[in-house]
Amino acid sequence: LIGGSSWAAEYLTRHPILLDEPLDPRLLDVATDWQRFRRELRRALDECAGDTEREMDLLREMHHAQVFRLLAQDLAGLHSIEKISDHLTELADIMVAETVRLCWGKLKTRHREEPVFAVIGYGKLGGKELGYASDLDIIFLFDEKKDTAQEAEEVYARLAQRVNTWLSSQTPAGLLFETDLRLRPNGDSGLMVSSLASFREYQLHSAWVWEHQALTRARFVAGDTDVGRGFDAIREEILRQPRD
Repeated sequence: LIGGSSWAAEYLTRHPILLDEPLDPRLLDVATDWQRFRRELRRALDECAGDTEREMDLLREMHHAQVFRLLAQDLAGLHSIEKISDHLTELADIMVAETVRLCWGKLKTRHREEPVFAVIGYGKLGGKELGYASDLDIIFLFDEKKDTAQEAEEVYARLAQRVNTWLSSQTPAGLLFETDLRLRPNGDSGLMVSSLASFREYQLHSAWVWEHQALTRARFVAGDTDVGRGFDAIREEILRQPRD
């Protein structure tokens, strides 16, 4: 592995816990069972429930182990580039979904049992084209009734901030993902989270052409599926507009 890739050598050096991975007989098993991985991840997280530092480290350790397995299979010539990207994207989706679940459970102020909140992926994440060191281009959306929207926005802003921190913080186990939130409405000066209604209004009346172009590779990644369907409807409406 080290002889085949300087990136693999550097990855092992950064994450020496991975030195046990080549002993796993599943290392070159190309048929990754992602449902099984989800269950194993959830079970491991449940065992350390309440220990935030350990939960963050565990997400990173299990992510790094899967990336390393894919790297070993890649160097063995067992996957096409497209298949590697599919697997890395599936892995990222799982990690983002678990992060949202954990972060929601840790908010002290919650106005409902389950959040009406979604993570939308753009760029390589949205296009299912992730590489080994790709960052995540993401935005956060929510959908609440008008009479609770203002209160909800404050709650979801805290959730979004925490999700971003969990994904991008350096811990003793390393980094999970670098994130880029600049594709949200109004970019760096915009709110951390947007309602579906305000997102639609922005896209219809204020977005630049390149922001509409970015929508061609955007998709629902994690969170509430109804919000995801709402985003899909807005995306289709914007992309099907008559153009000059």
